[in-house]
Amino acid sequence: MPPLLHLHLHLHLRLRHHQQIRTFTNARVKWVRDPYLDTAVEREKNLKPLLSLKTLIASQPSQTLPLSAISPIKPHLHLPTAAVKFIQDYPLIFKIFLPPHKSNPFPHVKVTPKALSLHHDENLLLSLSHYRNDVAERLAKLLMLARSGKLPLYMIDLLKYDLGLPHDYMLTLLPDFPDYFQICDMGFRDLSGGVVFGLELVSWRDDLAVSVMEKRGEIGMRIKYSMNLPRGFDLEKRVMEYMDEWQNLPYISPYENAFHLAPNGDQAEKWAVGVIHELLSLLVSKKIDREIVFCLGEFWGFGRLRFKRALVHFPGIFYVSNKIRTQTVVLREAFKKNFLIEKHPLMVMRNKYIYLMNLVLRRGKPIRGGFVRGRKGTAFLPKGRKRKVDDNRIRRSDDDDD
Repeated sequence: MPPLLHLHLHLHLRLRHHQQIRTFTNARVKWVRDPYLDTAVEREKNLKPLLSLKTLIASQPSQTLPLSAISPIKPHLHLPTAAVKFIQDYPLIFKIFLPPHKSNPFPHVKVTPKALSLHHDENLLLSLSHYRNDVAERLAKLLMLARSGKLPLYMIDLLKYDLGLPHDYMLTLLPDFPDYFQICDMGFRDLSGGVVFGLELVSWRDDLAVSVMEKRGEIGMRIKYSMNLPRGFDLEKRVMEYMDEWQNLPYISPYENAFHLAPNGDQAEKWAVGVIHELLSLLVSKKIDREIVFCLGEFWGFGRLRFKRALVHFPGIFYVSNKIRTQTVVLREAFKKNFLIEKHPLMVMRNKYIYLMNLVLRRGKPIRGGFVRGRKGTAFLPKGRKRKVDDNRIRRSDDDDD
């Protein structure tokens, strides 16, 4: 049987800028599926848009929204289907009802008592001082990965969910850390000519400029990455030898500026790997959309290609999953099979939402429904037929009995 991983390695020595550079070129890596990490990614399918919708509804004064008001903001919420279908897919999270005491009422949506209880617990977690200090430090470290110490606010919004920031972090978190952060003008304009604002680190913090790899390393010992490959990978002997030599290269902190290195050299690649590794380590879920990684790579000056090579060349450190309609970069060492080894408190909370997401109602009682969406009534609808809201079947009350 041919090996699942075909890694053709061409090593050559050349002199550039008076340095001996050993390059990893002409590498062709066949992507090999990791079912455990795919499961870790897939189990969070639709969680991010669901939490966005849940937060939007729960933050209203009445804790309800007209169903008709949700459809226009579907793109903003990143709902994968029509709003009514998405809401009806999660009966333990959302409930459609007719407001009482009104003639000709329109359907409204609210969060169920079970989900609302989780929402209150989540808000309590986000308000704890140790949580706020932790997320502020991780946000500061993210800014420190940029040579300029700042990032556009639109980029931070892309990372908000993965960092575990409150949805309204600019109002509820940043004002409490004036020694850490300040809003700044990024010095360039958006496509419409508007000013682009960003978040800037007030001053460099040496106490935070220590990577997770450096914390883990032993004094006097070479810092090496954990290489975890699933069954089925077959590395050629010369590739194993190359990896051993690569591991023995000096470790350069992601918080150092090493752009003086030849960009195609192994040392520069090890630095790029370190930057991505540190980025993933800062995230509560230890995984992120690959496009966001590339976006950061471009802004930080690495470019898409260097970050792409780092992901492709080191499948023992990073895994790229193709599940849930995107490509997700996963930090292998953070998982044992399909479970996080160290669960951040926010991930524990999110797992409780996932549990409710996978429950369906049968005769008014919740039962386990599995990961597969579209398992309820829609499974037997004729092709092309859309699900509609039947006002006659919606209770004319906002009282809950679940």
